[in-house]
Amino acid sequence: MNTTQPARQLALINGRVILPSVIVTGRALVIQEGKIGGLVDVDDLDSETERINVDGRLISPGLIDIHTHGAQGHTFNEPTAQAFSTITGENASRGVTSLLATPATAPLPDLLACLQFSREWMQSEHGGAQVLGVHLEGPYFSLSQAGAQDPANIRNPDDDSVDQLLAYHDVMQIMSYAPELPGALALTARLKQLGIVAAAGHSSATEDDVIAAKQVGLQHIIHIWSAQSTIVREGPWRKPGLLETSLSDDDFTVEMICDNKHLPPSLMKLAYKCLGPDRLCAISDATSGAGLAEGAHFRMGDMEYEVHGGVGMMFDRSCFAGSTTLLNNMIPILVEQVGIPLPKAIRMASLTPARVCGVDKRKGSIETGKDADIAIFNSDFSAWRTLIAGRWV
Repeated sequence: MNTTQPARQLALINGRVILPSVIVTGRALVIQEGKIGGLVDVDDLDSETERINVDGRLISPGLIDIHTHGAQGHTFNEPTAQAFSTITGENASRGVTSLLATPATAPLPDLLACLQFSREWMQSEHGGAQVLGVHLEGPYFSLSQAGAQDPANIRNPDDDSVDQLLAYHDVMQIMSYAPELPGALALTARLKQLGIVAAAGHSSATEDDVIAAKQVGLQHIIHIWSAQSTIVREGPWRKPGLLETSLSDDDFTVEMICDNKHLPPSLMKLAYKCLGPDRLCAISDATSGAGLAEGAHFRMGDMEYEVHGGVGMMFDRSCFAGSTTLLNNMIPILVEQVGIPLPKAIRMASLTPARVCGVDKRKGSIETGKDADIAIFNSDFSAWRTLIAGRWV
């Protein structure tokens, strides 16, 4: 546990403060008892305020990763303190201050054990990135769009498993599934009723399937272009899939893996043009291979993969197996390769994901009264220091 008490008042000085639309210089960022106190002139600081000179570095809201499976050889499929501590600690060291624990498809008893452990973990404070809840990715997927998910454990939501999973609705923030499956519309309505974000992914859905699910509560779409159905022809008629609906519908929020491996810059640019920084979330989709060396093997559930070419791969090279890049290292890709202004790139990795999971009133941006979740970045976006609720981690 992190037992360090937040400083009563401190000020970060000589930094470049990243606000949602602009970068501010020449001001001090005040932290008061774990909350953001605001930006003030340095000359207005009283003598009792501790001053931290960040020497020109970037002061950013802590990053929020709403889709991350693991790091450093561990995954959230492991219901152990070692796994959760390793993953959350690695993320905190990268400036990620909060995240959604994201188990991959696995046997139902294993998923239930992960949900139970997540519930227990969230009941106390820990030293790494804060776990805001669970993003359950699966097990209700289209077999043809399984990607690197274990096909042996994929099922339909019209069996008896939904009730068992939703017994943990108190910790579940997002659930991803294929909206065209038998029972998916009923599942969507239940998720909406419980306040869980209903998200489409690993899906062979047509546009009609997606819109039908939207009418009963679908609101989010995971990792655009990855494991998504696309346009098909029926005679002369072109029928859009999940991909085209993700890009054209104005009501969905959408995730994008920004590791420059899953998508080339041209596709990331297209997603940004269609969706903008307030609906497009940067996510890592990091696996236990994140932080491991080239050629290292890693696992998600019963499946084994390899770090190859800076990304997770199936051994037959037929499919990516998640990212091995954590969220902070995606920011320079968005800025330098995609051409997104830095404040907007940061917004995609902080305020927008905070809004998706309903915590934007207290997290996701540097605003007075919000939690003092702050990342101080070097020019290469390695984290110099990280504050979570006013505590150094």
